[in-house]
Amino acid sequence: MSSSQTTPASDGVWAGVDVGGRRKGFDAAVVSRRALLGHARLKTVDATVEWLRGHRPEVVAVDSPCEPAADGETSRESERHLARDVCGIRWTPDRERLDSGDPYYEWIVHGLKLYDQLATTESWEVIEVFPTASWTRWTGPRGSLDRAAWSREALDRLGLEAVPSKTSQDTRDAIAAAVTAREHGLGRSDLAFAPIVVPIAR
Repeated sequence: MSSSQTTPASDGVWAGVDVGGRRKGFDAAVVSRRALLGHARLKTVDATVEWLRGHRPEVVAVDSPCEPAADGETSRESERHLARDVCGIRWTPDRERLDSGDPYYEWIVHGLKLYDQLATTESWEVIEVFPTASWTRWTGPRGSLDRAAWSREALDRLGLEAVPSKTSQDTRDAIAAAVTAREHGLGRSDLAFAPIVVPIAR
């Protein structure tokens, strides 16, 4: 489905966004209870919000930190908790370090801009997610598998209809974010790592 198409009104649409830096942009996906309804790569925050608006999701799940660490900290308590109990995660530093110009953190800054726009544009619920945690809850730890093979297997196990035979890692993570949004919307999420939302294990 191209970024110009829209989803008819229904009783269940959920969205996920995988965040990259300015050059890469955003990968977005929308799902229903049973199927992948569409996915797209979008270059800007405005284009991403407009694409999401066309699909009218109830929940938008963003694969990017929704806030920096506390001043002087190099990670958030939620991330440390998740790393102990579910899987490893990249740390989010405080605002000063995010604003230092270090290109490594560009994707986080880009994601924060998306959160700001999502919060002021629509009435949808916006949540932070981490697809690796979702994949782990759905299919178990990655172990010796490479990330691509592991996430492909996990995606197959979700049983979604209309998923392309070939998907990039970014698309798979956007789909995982969307399914996590769905699980959250249906009351099947674990909020112990808030603000990071993790699905309940299948």
